[in-house]
Amino acid sequence: MLPASMPAALAAALLAMPDRYNISGRTPAAVLWRDDADGDGVRAGEFTWGLVPTWSKTPETRYTTVTARLQRAPRSRIFRKPWERQHCVVPMTGYYKWDRSVKPAVPYFIQAQDGRALLAAGLWETWTKGDAPLRTFTILTHPNAAIPAPLVADGPVFLPHKDWSAWITESPWFPMRYLTTQRQPALEAYRVSRAIRDRTRDDYTLLEPAAEADAVAGEDSGDQGDNGWDDDEADDDR
Repeated sequence: MLPASMPAALAAALLAMPDRYNISGRTPAAVLWRDDADGDGVRAGEFTWGLVPTWSKTPETRYTTVTARLQRAPRSRIFRKPWERQHCVVPMTGYYKWDRSVKPAVPYFIQAQDGRALLAAGLWETWTKGDAPLRTFTILTHPNAAIPAPLVADGPVFLPHKDWSAWITESPWFPMRYLTTQRQPALEAYRVSRAIRDRTRDDYTLLEPAAEADAVAGEDSGDQGDNGWDDDEADDDR
């Protein structure tokens, strides 16, 4: 599922990380990154999802920072600095996204049609005002026609397998043009259970296809989709 060009040691480090099936804001996720300060090349690590800027007084932010709009990130007070030099790749087998055209909303799992890993372009930052450094990240988002209906065609910017390392290691020539011209992988989606709303659930059964009755049974219409991709979260331009 991983890029053929990925060094064996890096792939092994990535695969050795815990499997996670229900990642939400302020929880850890696997990230590929490079710190120019140590020059050790690309590494795999677990970062906290939801970027915390260096100037923040606390490890939390007033705004949702799990995603950053691609067109706005270069001008954002929060994302401008990491946009310039601190790029990362967030590998995933897929992600959850809510269909809010119906009530109550229904969650789907989106994955690549060819079964390969999806490589989302992201930004990272280190917050150092606590007892220990806190590395955090955000995922860049953009309209994506490859996302199947009835889901809103907006989501992560994915990198081709052949170019995964360029976003991390090369000095950004024209990063906006680079990302907006990348061909997005063909995607498919299927319904899953609303059990993904439970932040304490993190097991492979969450990926099992849900029958229509299971997707709506026993749920109230006030569902906010705490976990899974929320389109409201993908519109932060601070």
